[in-house]
Amino acid sequence: MIRNTLFTLKEEEKTTREGFGEGLINAGIENEKVVALCADLTESVKMDGFRAKFPRRFFEVGITEQAMSGLASGMARMGYIPFMASYAMFSPGRNWEQIRTTIAYNNVPVKIVGAHAGVSVGPDGATHQATEDIALMRLLPGMWVYVPCDSVEAKAITEYIATTPHPSYLRLTREKTPMILPDNYKWGGGKAYVMKIPKHKHNGEFAHKIGIISCGPIIYEALKASKELEKEGIGATVINMPQIKPLDTAFLLRFAKEMKAIVTVEEHQVAGGLGSAIAEFLSEHHPIRVIRVGIEDRFGQSGRPKDLYEEYGLTAEHIVEKIRSAIR
Repeated sequence: MIRNTLFTLKEEEKTTREGFGEGLINAGIENEKVVALCADLTESVKMDGFRAKFPRRFFEVGITEQAMSGLASGMARMGYIPFMASYAMFSPGRNWEQIRTTIAYNNVPVKIVGAHAGVSVGPDGATHQATEDIALMRLLPGMWVYVPCDSVEAKAITEYIATTPHPSYLRLTREKTPMILPDNYKWGGGKAYVMKIPKHKHNGEFAHKIGIISCGPIIYEALKASKELEKEGIGATVINMPQIKPLDTAFLLRFAKEMKAIVTVEEHQVAGGLGSAIAEFLSEHHPIRVIRVGIEDRFGQSGRPKDLYEEYGLTAEHIVEKIRSAIR
């Protein structure tokens, strides 16, 4: 198992969509073929910086996510690298069939950016809280799926996918969240990596070794849970899995062989997301208990993000309780 840790929590908080906006500008500077399309949400999805710098390479299509998919597909076929953005509930939520047929089926390198995903959107409520989008996108043949843990990783992934030939989905959140990764972080090409290794206060062996695998800003709750578990003699190693598809199966197999159980944590339905991807792979290659922490077959609702995390069992306290139950 890889033994380095990148966990360096800072005071500053930023949104993953801000990291995307910065990365998009950098990608545009690097390659003049990078273009951006938006469905009437330019400021919200942080494409306004790209629009200001490259006005002739920005296209406001209005509230027409289906048409945006076709336009982006055509541009990609002509040699451009289109980033198309909206709220995740509308893209890929509203235009999934167009994404499937015009982008994935044609295997063109359109980069689909779904912002405001998860229940942490808050007061906007269920109609705007995409909790099914990872499942929708990882089903599509040839689609690569990314969920950055903070703005630093969102920036790095954005710059990276601008160089790849694959159709890709990048999932972003609305709220400011802790900056976890160092400023000099380099994208590892989709590899999973250790965020935190437990340290026994007596330098002895833990009675239980649990692996927590997470993606997105909710990994902060997993990190807090790991620290709490250490006090109880439970060694919980936290892994960031920012690329959901293709999954880093080589790492996952090595890691699972060291653990008593695997716990997945995501701000998404427990069905079809990161937890499902991991459970599907391990059930065939290394059967082990997999406990999925996520949204349990419910829609979102209006509320403050922290209250919604509590309501849907996504806090560090709920993760700790799940793990306690697993080892009893």
